[in-house]
Amino acid sequence: MVGIGGIGGIVSAGLLHQRADVLPLTRNGLVADAIESDGFVTRGDASLGVVRGKAFASLPKNIDPFDYIILATQPPQVEEAAEAHREHLAEGGSMVVLQNGLCELRVADIVGPERVIGGIVAWGASMLEPGVFERTSAGGFTIGRLDGSLDPALTTLAMHLEAIGPVDATRNLLGARWSKLAINCAISALGTVGGDRLGVLMRRRFVRRLALEVMSEVTSVAQAEGVTLEKVSGTLDLPWLQLSDDERRAKLGSAGLVAKHSLLLAVGTRYRRLRSSMLHAIERGRPPAVDFLNGEVVMRGTQLGIETPINAALQREIHAIAKGKRRSSMETLEQLFKATR
Repeated sequence: MVGIGGIGGIVSAGLLHQRADVLPLTRNGLVADAIESDGFVTRGDASLGVVRGKAFASLPKNIDPFDYIILATQPPQVEEAAEAHREHLAEGGSMVVLQNGLCELRVADIVGPERVIGGIVAWGASMLEPGVFERTSAGGFTIGRLDGSLDPALTTLAMHLEAIGPVDATRNLLGARWSKLAINCAISALGTVGGDRLGVLMRRRFVRRLALEVMSEVTSVAQAEGVTLEKVSGTLDLPWLQLSDDERRAKLGSAGLVAKHSLLLAVGTRYRRLRSSMLHAIERGRPPAVDFLNGEVVMRGTQLGIETPINAALQREIHAIAKGKRRSSMETLEQLFKATR
């Protein structure tokens, strides 16, 4: 397990709890020391309490090759992590990509597409302090191969991950990944600029409107690339959420807009404690993953001749926040909304 942040900590604790042979790896000495002293302290949804284990700052010498190397770093570090650990992958082993964005394609360039498993995480988590991990929502995983194949390695991984949440195997990994990208581009970016948890954000109508616009842009780019989008968690249909031309022009809520806003309110209620991982990265002095999320959509949209103004505005705003030129707040988010009308 490379990277022991919120997601990596919860997954490591779940694997250790079922006595899987897992080696958690972190560059953060404070995290390694806290786990050495107190174990993995888990809180929130489906908490396991304290799970005893150890985290390593570096791989022990003469370590056996790994059947799975799970990458749970932030997206800006994923290629470095894949490059650094590729030599430790067993013959027939797989790198498991848990990052948001389209990071499977980046890791495939390093180890080969046949050695990559995508793992889409349908729940949230944060590290509250070194060694203390809060799971902020329930949910499971969607896993799959880039070529759509279902093989024994995928089945075995699913069996292990079931300890953390339900697992679905997909033959359409890119379709599922693009759908999750649309959600992340909205929720994570708006949470970074707005500086609050999802439940608070989604109570504001203008925030829900921005979310719909972000997801509509992502959907347009995905469709132009020939991707068949999957429903998120089996229910959230991105093509249905996509704003029509009439809905974009409407000043008052049509029946369709009311239904879409109602759905986002429900999502905000269900995942009300979800906090942006990009905001957390900025607070820790690390680069946010916005170029791998909204920036990825802007780049691909430019190549295809599709305008993505809301994603582009969010990308610029988050870079300004990371550089200390702007402040995360609801006021900042409202200013962005007004500037993009």
